[in-house]
Amino acid sequence: MIHHDTFAGVYPAMTTPFTDGTDAVDHEQLAVDARRLEAAGVDGLVPAGSTGEAATLTHDEHAEVVETVVDAVDVPVIAGTGSNSTREALDLTERAAAAGADAALLISPYYNKPEPAGQYEHYATIADAVDIPQIVYNVPSRTGSNLDVDTVVDLAGHENVHGYKAASGDANRISEIVERTRGETFDVLSGDDGMTLPLVAMGATGTISVVANVEPERTCRLVHAALEEDFETARAIHHELGPLMRALFRETNPIPAKEAMAIRGYGPAEMRSPLTRGSDETLRVLTELLAALEDDAATTGA
Repeated sequence: MIHHDTFAGVYPAMTTPFTDGTDAVDHEQLAVDARRLEAAGVDGLVPAGSTGEAATLTHDEHAEVVETVVDAVDVPVIAGTGSNSTREALDLTERAAAAGADAALLISPYYNKPEPAGQYEHYATIADAVDIPQIVYNVPSRTGSNLDVDTVVDLAGHENVHGYKAASGDANRISEIVERTRGETFDVLSGDDGMTLPLVAMGATGTISVVANVEPERTCRLVHAALEEDFETARAIHHELGPLMRALFRETNPIPAKEAMAIRGYGPAEMRSPLTRGSDETLRVLTELLAALEDDAATTGA
């Protein structure tokens, strides 16, 4: 079992709580969430990413969210700092580093869909300028473009580019990236909860996870069992969490995640426009699934 352990384990992609009745960031609840996840055994936290509704945070709010999480916990904090503007992404990354973030997660430029040369330049410009570890994030369903394997491999050679968040759903492409970066200090992380187990089996080192906001202990047991090559345990937990993993993407993330957290009593499920509250059917499905997981935990003592 060979992995570099720069980024190994479970890193919840945190939601950003907003105050009930307004859409102001609720920093008190954010700190509570961060400490809850740390106590559950996660390996680090990822505030201000797409799950954190970063697209609707101002730059000041973005830096303040990162600072709140950094101040609340002792585990590493990987700040989401992406933008489709290289200049904006650079500013967000510099501000996150100044706020104490240990690393940065940068999404590929969305909407303007640069060519591979532009994608490389975007990431390399920020990696040249900010001296913290950075993770390249490929999520074609949100960006409208797919990062070439060659581009990722080229970026892996940069001293500040230490990881790749894989959310393309293309296992062959992800496997090739793992194969071709084994000589670098570079880790591949799952960005899709349903793919975490197969990707770890192929050599990924962990996950930046949505389901871990709701079920952090189980997610940690799944990933750490897989990293120890105890695939029987990992597979059992993967199937146990499977219905919840799927339900969390019934509607646009983080709508179901916030609703599930509210059902569990982790603050109100406030969204910032244009996102809306979950449907009645989503709430029904989540309530049933969460109750079943709690019953199962009570029965097994897990």
